[in-house]
Amino acid sequence: MHIVYDILPGSVKITFYGTAGGASPVEKYLVDLDSKERAAVADALKAIEISGLRAAGVRTRQIKGKLWEIKASQQRVFYVVVMGGEMVVLHAAKKEGQKADKRDVETAELRFREVTGKRP
Repeated sequence: MHIVYDILPGSVKITFYGTAGGASPVEKYLVDLDSKERAAVADALKAIEISGLRAAGVRTRQIKGKLWEIKASQQRVFYVVVMGGEMVVLHAAKKEGQKADKRDVETAELRFREVTGKRP
């Protein structure tokens, strides 16, 4: 299943990273979250979709170059903005501390390279 959000003109189009085989590991991770955590991530993505990347109440942080994260409740959602302002959600993981876990950053960077053909 591949979800594309694109509701309002000028809004941010949000897509989820998909493997060559058609799987969407980020969507699977989000579906498996408890309802409170899933709602927090969904609310942040919906706010960005409607109001843009500077949506009120959405916490973002630059990880490296063009690799960014959204912090929603106890979740980190890694993303990149590509041509045309499309936001590609690359990876999501439980927030374990102040800094993003090295393995999660490496996973996001690998997917970043697959999506953009470049390094973050």
